[in-house]
Amino acid sequence: MAGKLAAQGAGILLVTANVGSLFEDPENLQKTWLREFCQTVQAHRPLFVALHCQEVGGKNYEASMTHVDSFIKELLSSDALKDFSRARVYLDKNYQSQEQFTALGCCYFIHESLKNIQQFDFKAKKFRKVVGKEVCSDALPSAAMLEKEKFPQDYFPEVRHSVLCLAFDLVNIHLFHDASNLVAWEKSPSVYSGTRQKALGFVMDRITDQRFERLPYFIFGDFNFRLDSKQVIESLCSTASVQTVRSADTNEVDKLIFRDNETHLFNLLLLFISVSLLEFDRELSVFKERLHELDISFPPSYPYSEDSSQGKQYMNTRCPSWCDRILMSASARDLLVKPENEEKLITYDNIGPNVCMGDHKPVYLYFRLNTGAGKPHANKHKCCVVQ
Repeated sequence: MAGKLAAQGAGILLVTANVGSLFEDPENLQKTWLREFCQTVQAHRPLFVALHCQEVGGKNYEASMTHVDSFIKELLSSDALKDFSRARVYLDKNYQSQEQFTALGCCYFIHESLKNIQQFDFKAKKFRKVVGKEVCSDALPSAAMLEKEKFPQDYFPEVRHSVLCLAFDLVNIHLFHDASNLVAWEKSPSVYSGTRQKALGFVMDRITDQRFERLPYFIFGDFNFRLDSKQVIESLCSTASVQTVRSADTNEVDKLIFRDNETHLFNLLLLFISVSLLEFDRELSVFKERLHELDISFPPSYPYSEDSSQGKQYMNTRCPSWCDRILMSASARDLLVKPENEEKLITYDNIGPNVCMGDHKPVYLYFRLNTGAGKPHANKHKCCVVQ
């Protein structure tokens, strides 16, 4: 999507949300999620909202994809967005085309006070004025406003993931998860971390290549960044003995149990940590010269309980991690207005800290646009899709 958010100090709200849980319990989780999202919009009163979703339709998308349309309808008709006269919604729901299916969704809402917003047409290679509200879900591969391609298959042949990017640039990304806690623990950094690093490098090369003029970019989505499991375990269990538990059927290692003087029990598959974890959050360090992030002050965004009555409880399946992030280039960071005495004009936080939002807490960045920081066209944004 390409636009001109030319008003100095215009409020911008960027949100990333893995919404997979919502479509499996729409009666409880969707209502709570929408309420918390709308309260965030109303609290900050932005003029432009970008919502990047992952796992649209849920983990069991064949059964729950039918709930997506009602979710989007509720979102578009909400009181919080009533003054947003233009919207563009892109949803990849075509799970029958497994070679192209991404389960990504991008929603962009433009306030009525913003004028002359434009969207980039990749086929015509020019900007077109945005008028009204449109939802596109049936023909994403042929949509003129999107580019779509897959990650090279040798990156991770069993998993489908994609990147949908809007450039000013805005990039929606969903990287590979840790398939096994045990494998993740074997080495530091883990093999999964290396795969994510390779994929993110591919995406960054793609959005900064020579096909289009290079612009500031924000990348926000589910990066699936995990803590360095081996370092976490060694730090917490440095004096512990290790018990290996094998499956009765296959004799493969099923779990590792760490015992410390018989008084503390650490199960690698049932790990809860009460110490500070940020020192073990290291995957982004590889890109420290190319990607920037505001200081994190919120708890790990994953994996929260999907029980609608448990808003602060983590599940016992994974070590808590900051999977959901909002990153930016150096030139995009310059677009954030930061007056010396108005620190609260920039907020980097999660949504719904006290209620159940699914297994991921949405993460948002609110800031006011500093249009004087970039080139005259730096507030135009175009979009492409990479899988």
